[in-house]
Amino acid sequence: MTRRAAERRGRMAESLAAWWLRFHGWRILARRTRTRLGEVDLIAKRGRIVALVEVKARATDAGLDLSIDMRRLARVAAAANVLAARYAPRGEDIRIDVILLAPWRRPRHIVNAWHG
Repeated sequence: MTRRAAERRGRMAESLAAWWLRFHGWRILARRTRTRLGEVDLIAKRGRIVALVEVKARATDAGLDLSIDMRRLARVAAAANVLAARYAPRGEDIRIDVILLAPWRRPRHIVNAWHG
């Protein structure tokens, strides 16, 4: 897959994940937020919870199981420390979620994926 095709697939996956979250009552605060420590695909809020969401899309369900690891989540966690003051200024709870997408499958939302 070319870099351009991968970028397009990533943006489509993030759009689908944002739609999924909105459908479940979340408000999307930001997309593709970059920090010096890493990038967060989506930042969403529902009530007093702010979720920093890593989105992964693969061609097969089996590929999804290998798409997320502690190293990737650690980058999101590091970015979360930088972004907390901006997106949770009133002491909202912050967590890191993952949304996994594969064709013809319902999105898999892993709540509070980082326990570090």
